[in-house]
Amino acid sequence: MPDAFDTLLKSVRDCRICAAHLPLGPRPVVQASQTARLLIIGQAPGTRVHETGIPWNDASGERLRDWLRLDRDLFYDPCQIAIVPMGFCYPGRDPKGGDNPPRPECAPTWHAPLLRHLPQVEVTLLIGMHAQARYLAKTRKKTMTETVAAFREYGPEFIPLPHPSWRNTAWIKRNPWFERDTLVYLRARMQKLFPSN
Repeated sequence: MPDAFDTLLKSVRDCRICAAHLPLGPRPVVQASQTARLLIIGQAPGTRVHETGIPWNDASGERLRDWLRLDRDLFYDPCQIAIVPMGFCYPGRDPKGGDNPPRPECAPTWHAPLLRHLPQVEVTLLIGMHAQARYLAKTRKKTMTETVAAFREYGPEFIPLPHPSWRNTAWIKRNPWFERDTLVYLRARMQKLFPSN
């Protein structure tokens, strides 16, 4: 007989509340277990993730795993790592370029119930401005760059990060402190969480 958490995950994966707004239809993508120690809150799936149903299964995911120095086996182990995006389904393309923002229905509907079932989480990665806006609220800075630069202010619970998209390659080059300071701190936290990795 499924427990409350299994029932909740099934409800998330069966969710259709914004189906009318999704150009490829609903396919909620989530990974979680009550034993997870790392929580990753990103934006929303891209088309490749939508096709495969596997979170961060694209070039951005490869860069993120490199930032974290985590291999695929550990990254996709729900007993260790929960992945709960701001939007669970692919939101479509923005005519100006890139993907649309995460649908606004997802996080208010599902995040609190899910997070209540993740009592072992020690570190939460807030990837991109949407996650930072929700979870850092008034403590975040005026820009995402300033928020990420102030990462030490949000620890030990949160680590704000830019999106690991190729679109942010120029941003990374303009901000050498990110690799010098933020990634060194991030990798040290990951090594402490997962010493056998």
